[in-house]
Amino acid sequence: MEFRRLGRSGLNVSEISYGNWLTHGSQVEEDQAQACIKAALDVGITTFDTADVYANTAAESVLGRGLKGLRRESLEIFTKVYWPTGPKGPNDTGLGRKHIMESAHASLKRLGTDYVDLYQAHRFDRTVPLEETFLAFADLVRQGKVLYVGVSEWTAEQITQGAAIARELKVPLISNQPQYSALWRVIEAQVIPASEREGLSQIVWSPIAQGVLTGKYKPGQALPEGSRATDEKGGANMVARFLNDDVLERVQRLQPLADKAGLTMAQLAVAWVLQNPNVASAIIGASRPEQVHENVKAAGVKLDADLLAAIDEALDGVTETDPTLTRSP
Repeated sequence: MEFRRLGRSGLNVSEISYGNWLTHGSQVEEDQAQACIKAALDVGITTFDTADVYANTAAESVLGRGLKGLRRESLEIFTKVYWPTGPKGPNDTGLGRKHIMESAHASLKRLGTDYVDLYQAHRFDRTVPLEETFLAFADLVRQGKVLYVGVSEWTAEQITQGAAIARELKVPLISNQPQYSALWRVIEAQVIPASEREGLSQIVWSPIAQGVLTGKYKPGQALPEGSRATDEKGGANMVARFLNDDVLERVQRLQPLADKAGLTMAQLAVAWVLQNPNVASAIIGASRPEQVHENVKAAGVKLDADLLAAIDEALDGVTETDPTLTRSP
């Protein structure tokens, strides 16, 4: 495993991090989820990402049980706040002080830890003053319950505004968590330059485009039975945007490039996002331990300029780059 610094901070994270958005507490039974966590630990992953809203809090609990008894100092545990959980009362959502403080304490209890390494604003909240949001984060940092702060799917303008207030309040804002893959490159034009200016790194999710970049979805063929595209609980609505024959035909052109590089299609996709110097870590999910063992082999892989150009050429015309698609509710 290779490690990178997260933002302009002293925190090291594993290049491959393990996330449980669509699996733990929903798609995957407890035993299988725990086997995946163990596999992640066995291959050297130290960074684990979750959120209170995943499986309506169950994902945090599953991760907490999986990491119980391990040396806390050897792990980086990340979670998030914004979306509603529980009965969805009037203060059960957003980035107001009440919701942040209550959500943080509930997350710590479910995760079985006294602190999280990174606490992330899961979306931008236009209904609450940024000063209120970051003051709540500042208080959690001062209390030692949060070490660093991040955001997720914020626009360049929102990152710039948040970073200015974070500096005033001495809040260590160090990361953004966006969707990013060779097919979904909307952060490149604006979000990444803003992040570089403000000292943030990217922790990217869906580096294999919800499985599309593995090549398992074939143009003109039925969707594989049991795949994410056929599972409403497993993100079928997310993957649908890529499931047209033009995209799928282009993706098939990556297979000989992966073969030549000695990589699987999934490894090539994860390695591709890690070539961006502003990306600190790529989040992988898994429903089976062997998926962890396969994808982690992308760590430390260097893709040469000719290969990167060939990937661009193969996907030309189907890659999404529109920066306006980075937006919050």
